[in-house]
Amino acid sequence: QVQLVESGGGLVQPGGSLRLSCAASGSIFSINAMGWYRQAPGKEREMVASITAGGSTTYARSVQGRFTISRDNANNTVYLQMNSLKPEDTAVYYCNADTMTIATMRYLEVWGQGTLVTVSS
Repeated sequence: QVQLVESGGGLVQPGGSLRLSCAASGSIFSINAMGWYRQAPGKEREMVASITAGGSTTYARSVQGRFTISRDNANNTVYLQMNSLKPEDTAVYYCNADTMTIATMRYLEVWGQGTLVTVSS
């Protein structure tokens, strides 16, 4: 089984920065794409940023230029550097990984439990 654990969330003032981390562990054969999603209260979950195994990135328009996604393949970890944070960035942020497990040799989308980011003065 594969598990994703997010960390780095918290309370930050508008204009501030946070860095989220997500580490994958378990019987991993390989990981394809990884990404960050977020869900605010009463709203649908939305994609924030994604990154392929080769390092190609995609960002939501709302965060482009402010957020940066990166990954450390050696440690099966993905990061989200969030700068110039706005109150509308407040949400639970979830890590996602397209992971092939040793047990199944099939790709499965695995989700973390989420970490809360609150942007408020």
